[in-house]
Amino acid sequence: MKIDVLVAEIGSTTTLVNAFDRVHTDKPVFWGQGLAPTSVKDGDVRIGLKAAIDDLCRRKGVESIEYGEMLATSSAAGGLKMTVHGLVYDMTAKAAKEAALGAGAIIHQVTAGRLRRSDLQKIKEINPNLIMIAGGVDYGERDTAIYNAEMIRSLDLNIPVIYAGNVENQEEMRLIFEDTKTPLYIVENVYPKIDELNVEPARRVIQDAFEEHIVQAPGMKDVKDLVNGPIIPTPGAVMECAKLLYERIGDLIILDVGGATTDLHSVTVGSEEISRIMVSPEPVAKRTVEGDLGVYVNVKNIVNLIGEDKIKEELEIDIEAIMDSYKPVPETEDEIKFVERLAKEAVLKATERHAGRIRYVYGPSGRSTLAEGKDLSQIKYIIGTGGALTRLPNRVDIMKAIAKHNETGLLLFPTEEAEILVDNDYIMASLGVLSKRYLNAALYFLERSLRIKL
Repeated sequence: MKIDVLVAEIGSTTTLVNAFDRVHTDKPVFWGQGLAPTSVKDGDVRIGLKAAIDDLCRRKGVESIEYGEMLATSSAAGGLKMTVHGLVYDMTAKAAKEAALGAGAIIHQVTAGRLRRSDLQKIKEINPNLIMIAGGVDYGERDTAIYNAEMIRSLDLNIPVIYAGNVENQEEMRLIFEDTKTPLYIVENVYPKIDELNVEPARRVIQDAFEEHIVQAPGMKDVKDLVNGPIIPTPGAVMECAKLLYERIGDLIILDVGGATTDLHSVTVGSEEISRIMVSPEPVAKRTVEGDLGVYVNVKNIVNLIGEDKIKEELEIDIEAIMDSYKPVPETEDEIKFVERLAKEAVLKATERHAGRIRYVYGPSGRSTLAEGKDLSQIKYIIGTGGALTRLPNRVDIMKAIAKHNETGLLLFPTEEAEILVDNDYIMASLGVLSKRYLNAALYFLERSLRIKL
């Protein structure tokens, strides 16, 4: 059997393959999907990839498939690890962090000001895939970013560096990393003026650098040799989908409850009323990743957040027995109920951490009202993707719980008017990477998976 495009999603716990045909036509075909455990622990992600392709063939009743192109997303082996180094935390460091998260990175370190010896030691211990240096508005402070670049150069790590700071330092950066084995990417300043974010150029460069240099999981180098199209971080691919949808249906959030993390992507400007009292700018497209809210890898942490006794009381199940034989994919009725409760907690906590809030400040002239963080009050659509929110029976009710969680009224949460959509075919990440080659086909498949007209 011959198909046009095979997209591989090599995740932390599972590897998914989606097969697409007739992508050059007005009626493209989503041919099928295969799934298998990711095989990082076996020393080679190709084992899981082959198993997922075999599963696809079994489901479709064919012995083998051929494909014209293979594209890929990856979050295996910890995904895209980055460290970010800026000048002032609430300004350039935060802007650089937003750019990195939006590109699909996992941030392991954020520093503000001059790097200390302990900071440098931590960079070596993290051994990131990419390092980002920012700092200073354009034509403003220069010395901190230059100092940090020289310190990072002294580590001699052979890790790509992205500079996204004061435009006046660009030539200096080229000189600092000249004649080194460090690949250097120079991009527009992420914080060019006070209260102005410019994160999209850095996001694009981060994904380009990931594709060019970053093949860390065992066997990924060989997977890259198989791929004749883009490889991008899986969360970055979901963000690509989020931005595509925003252009067509308006303000939205996408929730992805996974085995290792829970990601939340929002694309919204927010309300004019809230923007007038906002203490600092937020990007239109924002992603947060909660590394303690995975429903498989971090099951014990979520159980502790809820409380074991509370789960027993609510669900009337034997938690100890379930956790003793806990699997990535629930099978029994009790296992499904248990994972649904974990997923609900992950959704609520992730949204609470992502959303902004109202706070009151008291001064000589009385009480002032301020807002900080991301305003989600204008969200029209709440979209679920990932294994949990596309496959669990009560996935819609889990997402509906978000609007009811704002008991104090101080959280900038979506309202009950937000419509719930589900990525029924579990293909948003694949479509994010597919859209880079076949935009019309990606939009066609999005319509059908979400059951909505774009």
